[in-house]
Amino acid sequence: MKDHYDVLIVGAGHGGAQAAIALRQGKFEGSIGVIGDERELPYERPPLSKEYLAGDKSFDRILIRQPAFWEERDVAMLLGRTVVTVDPVAHHVTTADGAVIGYGSLIWATGGHARRLACDGHDLAGVHTVRNRADADRMIAELPGVASGVVVGGGFIGLEAAAVLSKFGKRVVLLEALDRVMARVAGPQLSQFFEDEHRAHGVDVRLGVSVVRLLGKGAVNGVELADGTIVPADMVVVGIGIVPAVEPLAAAGAVGGNGVYVDAQCRTSLPDIYAVGDCALHANGFAGGVEVRLESVQNATDQATVAAKAILGEDVAYTATPWFWSNQYDLRLQTVGLSIAYDQAVLRGDPAARSFSVIHLKAGRVVALDCVNATRDYVQGRKLVETGATVDPLMLADTNIALKDMS
Repeated sequence: MKDHYDVLIVGAGHGGAQAAIALRQGKFEGSIGVIGDERELPYERPPLSKEYLAGDKSFDRILIRQPAFWEERDVAMLLGRTVVTVDPVAHHVTTADGAVIGYGSLIWATGGHARRLACDGHDLAGVHTVRNRADADRMIAELPGVASGVVVGGGFIGLEAAAVLSKFGKRVVLLEALDRVMARVAGPQLSQFFEDEHRAHGVDVRLGVSVVRLLGKGAVNGVELADGTIVPADMVVVGIGIVPAVEPLAAAGAVGGNGVYVDAQCRTSLPDIYAVGDCALHANGFAGGVEVRLESVQNATDQATVAAKAILGEDVAYTATPWFWSNQYDLRLQTVGLSIAYDQAVLRGDPAARSFSVIHLKAGRVVALDCVNATRDYVQGRKLVETGATVDPLMLADTNIALKDMS
């Protein structure tokens, strides 16, 4: 390990990996170091709660690049290290083991920590989050001895985990504090569809409930709800969001709040320090200029590319179209755009056929599409979102008219 890198990247996930890749693609010849708190080379995170947990993909298949790639491009992987302080004046970071590493430019790509329950019993054995390989491996090791699983949280991670547990024949109870699943990312029609699908696969979905404590001696054996109900559980999976991992930047004086604020070039308020991915709070044109954090691979990789190009001196700004996806059972949900504050939703197709889209409009303009087993709509509808097209809702609902013919 060197004691100084021309570009130091903190975080070895999608954003950190892409920043290094983009720098080398841009003919950057300086030294690059990537600090990661895990001992693994950069790997894809979404499969952890889907294909990897289900055993459909080995770890080798979810590596972002094979080991030789990083060696050939002279990217130093400083793995198993955690940055605890940043000195923006001296231009160096300090790791938990006391190492001081200098930088010319710093790219912060740490993502976030899984949000944990704060109630009694949250630290019992058998209580899991799904944020890294070690999390998933612990679940995989325990699954053979699990008969009943409780999933806390009805977002993507929770629903994907529930689908995998159901696939393995476990009794699954899913607990959601709000009145519908996916409430933060989808409209009522889509929420109802996925709720029905999970129920059809045997998942006991309970809405509007809150957890007051987890029960067990040493290992979890139950979940107590606010109404006194006790739900038996051999395993509890907590999927209630993340906390942006920006503590050292915040302590160094970076402007932020729910994450660290970045401009269109992904620069923070600190000199020569950039931030990308889940931890980056930015004004997004697809959200009407509102400051948001986007927790997606697309955002991490696109912002990382922008940061790399900015370091290379290119005139660039982050304007990428947001997109997301989720796999549950044999359903593939693909979303393009942001449905923040939409005022009309148009159903295209028949949910009973398990292939349909929900098109969101705001003031008559298309702002987002949620497509379930409808890849053609997803691909063709992207242009409608990017241009903010104004289209007659009756046309949008007519599956005999291709979306590509409406722009």
